[in-house]
Amino acid sequence: MIPLCSPEEARRPTALALGSFDGLHAGHRRVIAEAIQDSPKEAVASVVSFWPHPREVLFGEARLRLDLPSEKLALLEPLGIQQLVLVPFTRELAQLSAEEFITTVLVNTLQARRIAVGTNFRFGHQRRGDAEMLERLAAREGVEVKVVPIVEDSEGRMSSSRIRVALEQGDLAAAKSLLGRAYRFQGRVVRGRGLGRELGWPTANLQVDGRKALPGLGVYAAWAQLDGNGERLPAVMNLGPQPTVDPTSPSAVEVHLLDQSLELEGRHLSVEPVQRLRGQSKFSGLEELSSQIGRDAAQAREILETGSQATVG
Repeated sequence: MIPLCSPEEARRPTALALGSFDGLHAGHRRVIAEAIQDSPKEAVASVVSFWPHPREVLFGEARLRLDLPSEKLALLEPLGIQQLVLVPFTRELAQLSAEEFITTVLVNTLQARRIAVGTNFRFGHQRRGDAEMLERLAAREGVEVKVVPIVEDSEGRMSSSRIRVALEQGDLAAAKSLLGRAYRFQGRVVRGRGLGRELGWPTANLQVDGRKALPGLGVYAAWAQLDGNGERLPAVMNLGPQPTVDPTSPSAVEVHLLDQSLELEGRHLSVEPVQRLRGQSKFSGLEELSSQIGRDAAQAREILETGSQATVG
């Protein structure tokens, strides 16, 4: 696995792709390819991003990520990247002018030999720096800059925002198409109320990093993997509160493994939601809820076994 490091810990000199690269869609992958293509042999192929998101620090906005840094490592390595460098975003960093950022971070610390950015990249104090300025100022330091045009498909520009909207709508097929891969998230199984087991549908209650973007509320057919062992297990997942049992309960991720009886508490579970089956509903009682879970499980099993797109509710 490639390393995750700070600018001071990074191997250098570097050939770097600069940006957030959240989701690593086709546009991001093109910027990365430009950064490392024909770069100097001694330059370490790097992706450089900020953490946390600048708007979290400056405005207190929660910014959910399609890929957490630890998840991004496995995605970057096949692209030829040798390290992921996270620049700690602080209020002090935000005060650096565009010129100071180039000199201090890119040239002096990372010893950049080649830089690639998207045409809409902004940086420096009050976002006054743009790709054109980067190209001009970096040239003074003898650093080559590649500015990559926006990538578009039949629906418009490729963007992380489009992927988030698809996820919020529970449209996993659209999210997969935009990402170029299946969307996944992961977490540790923690103890729940045990109600699912009483109903005959034991669930794994998943503790997911609160910074991870999740699909819209509802019930999904999904694949699950335990402890990263590679075997995919069919599952049905509920994402959201429990309107029948406790309408005031917080949103939760509950996963029932189909046709499995395993002790899951404390284990690590990776989930790949495949298709949204229905939204959340409040039922008249536990018996009606149990019957609906049975129908959800049957529908999920059919989707996962055949790959068919069953009718969703």
